[in-house]
Amino acid sequence: MSTDTVSPLRQRMMDDMNARKLGAHSQRSHIFSCKRFAAFLKRSPDTATPDDVRRFQLHLAETGMSICNRNRIMTGVKFLFRITLRRPDLAAEIYHLREPQKIPQVMSQDETRRLLAVASRLKVRVLLSLAYGCGLRAGEVVRLKVKHIDSAQKIIRVEQSKGRKDRNVMLSPEMLDLLRQWWKTHRRGFDSTTPVAERWLFPGQRPGKPMTTRQLSRLFHEAADAAGIKKSVTLHALRHSFATHLLEHGIDIRKIQALLGMATYCPRTASRSPYHLPVSSALWRSGADQTAARKRRLRVRRRAPTGRLIRQLAGMDD
Repeated sequence: MSTDTVSPLRQRMMDDMNARKLGAHSQRSHIFSCKRFAAFLKRSPDTATPDDVRRFQLHLAETGMSICNRNRIMTGVKFLFRITLRRPDLAAEIYHLREPQKIPQVMSQDETRRLLAVASRLKVRVLLSLAYGCGLRAGEVVRLKVKHIDSAQKIIRVEQSKGRKDRNVMLSPEMLDLLRQWWKTHRRGFDSTTPVAERWLFPGQRPGKPMTTRQLSRLFHEAADAAGIKKSVTLHALRHSFATHLLEHGIDIRKIQALLGMATYCPRTASRSPYHLPVSSALWRSGADQTAARKRRLRVRRRAPTGRLIRQLAGMDD
């Protein structure tokens, strides 16, 4: 879209989002939310009143929209009011609903074996094996490049994933062998001008672009149907299954947390105690068991958080 077709208000909002380094997906979501709000008002959002914001939120509730989508739309509208328009009075009228805590669907080990067994095409087998065997998200799988595979250290480097974080995940000899088979057989003619290290492992239809997550999700559902899996699972269920199966085999939960790239030791729930502390990267590297963290939590419960104790606990976090 050319800039002459963009309204001054939208251009200003886009500049604010770019200045704050918001991702492309977040920017599209915020712009869509504000367009929906403007369509409801039938005029520019900069003329909105507190009553307009209230009526819009009631309108979203009456349409039967899910809580997740309602919160997402109001987050975009709040960015417009709070940052672009500098209207904290309107931003204060926006409320967010607590989303229901749901246990994710997890496939059994037998179901995952069947899923990988029915993947007759090498490409599908490699993609699904990466998602399950390494606990990768869909976007992390499709954005893998040759330089991310470290065969010497047997790791895969995931760069700037969710939360703009890097992490390393394990690479088994079997997975490395599959990747080498795929690299030898897949066509690479159209990216011959690109340095080898910068080539996508799974190029898409458009030159210079990787395959899309939508295509990967479609391949997963085709394999799940062929394997006779009746559960309502998505591609992300492979990541949940990866963590669950490691936990069932006695792997320390904080090591699983490091492989997944999660920020906290305990899942965030409504009843989560403030004494559940984050686990530092130093503890991940040392491979310490859960005893040390448990003793620290007990000490916090037994006595008031004095200045000396706060300094000691601060040493646990990077």
